[in-house]
Amino acid sequence: MAETKPAVKIVAENRKAWHDYHVLERLEAGLVLTGTEIKSARQGKVQLRDSYADVVDGEAWLLNSHFSPYSHGNIWNHDPTKKRKLLLHRAEIDKLASKIREKGLTLIPLKMYLKNGRLKCELGVCKGKKLHDKREAEQARERDMEARKAMSLKNARRIRD
Repeated sequence: MAETKPAVKIVAENRKAWHDYHVLERLEAGLVLTGTEIKSARQGKVQLRDSYADVVDGEAWLLNSHFSPYSHGNIWNHDPTKKRKLLLHRAEIDKLASKIREKGLTLIPLKMYLKNGRLKCELGVCKGKKLHDKREAEQARERDMEARKAMSLKNARRIRD
C-alpha cells in the first residue's frame, strides 16, 4: 500500500524574506495558539511581513506576526500582534540560540501552513543581504527571463516552419 503525503495548505508566505535575506537553513516549528487564532489562520488571515523569531529564556517566540481578529470571536478575540510561542525541541532551541548570538544571524518565518490540521511555521536561519546582492539577484532573474523568452520564440519558430 502506497503512503500518502500529509495534506498541506499554505496559509501565509513571506516572499519578502527571500529578497532581503540569504536563507542558510530551514526548520519546522509548531505554534501555541488560542481558538480564535487558529480559526483566523484557517481563513488565511495571517501576515508574516516584518515578523521574526527570537529565543528568550530558553523559549522560542514568534514576534510581529499579525493574525487578524476572527469575525465571530466577540469578546474572546485575540490580540492580533501578540507574541506567540514556538514549539521546538530543546536541542533545536539551544542550537538556534547559539547561532543567533555568535554569528549575527536572525530567525525569519518563511511560511505558515496547515499540516494534518495543525498550524506549522517554517523558520529560516537567515543572514541579511547587502544592496549589491539584491541588485545581483534582480539582474540574474532578468537574464533568466530573457533566456526563457528567447527559447520559447525559437521553439515557436521551429514548430511554425
